[in-house]
Amino acid sequence: MGVVPDTRIGKIEFYEAHVAPWTANAAAIGLDAADVANLATLTSDARDAYNAAEAARLAARAATLAFYDAVRAMHSGAGAGQDMIDTIRNHARVKNDSNVYVLAQIPAPATPGVTPPPGTPFDLRIGLLQTGALELKWKCNNPAGTQGTIYEVRRQIGGAGGGAGFTFIGASGSRGFTDDTLPTGSAPIVYQITAVRSTARGNPAQFIVNFGTAGPGITVTDVTGREVKMAA
Repeated sequence: MGVVPDTRIGKIEFYEAHVAPWTANAAAIGLDAADVANLATLTSDARDAYNAAEAARLAARAATLAFYDAVRAMHSGAGAGQDMIDTIRNHARVKNDSNVYVLAQIPAPATPGVTPPPGTPFDLRIGLLQTGALELKWKCNNPAGTQGTIYEVRRQIGGAGGGAGFTFIGASGSRGFTDDTLPTGSAPIVYQITAVRSTARGNPAQFIVNFGTAGPGITVTDVTGREVKMAA
């Protein structure tokens, strides 16, 4: 560790503390009295410069805060800019006159867009759990920026789809569902999955699931004919 502190203010304070004893004992400690006097002047100048810098920083901070307050008062103050813009828009709405915006040279409010309904599920994957339940996972491309989509799952046993005979078996807030109410020996199965967001409904997707015995263990075959091998 050095004798003199690393910080600028630390250096100033160090020399301020040592100038007096060095002046009084210059000859005894091997220093030239004139050099010590010059150091005293340099130390005083450094202190003055530090004080001026601190004053400038405080003034700059005060000026910045004053600037922020002035902009805030101009835009958000009572009866100021934003309130005037709101008044102009309200006047245009009451008069049903779009020319108000032209005269005020501000844009008219954007017409709210219609958000498309949720997407259609696809690429169903089936997994067989040790409990005998079927784990369903799928993909679904929903409109960008939308939230709150849930998926209604309906099931038809022993049929080929077509929209009739489906029973609602549950809903999921994610792209997955576990069917743990499937009766033993059910084949084939048709799952109908529909994405729903508030009152908007996507097109339902139907997936046919068959159980086969193509080799050891249990094989689940989906509507595309792809066989997914499960542990027995």
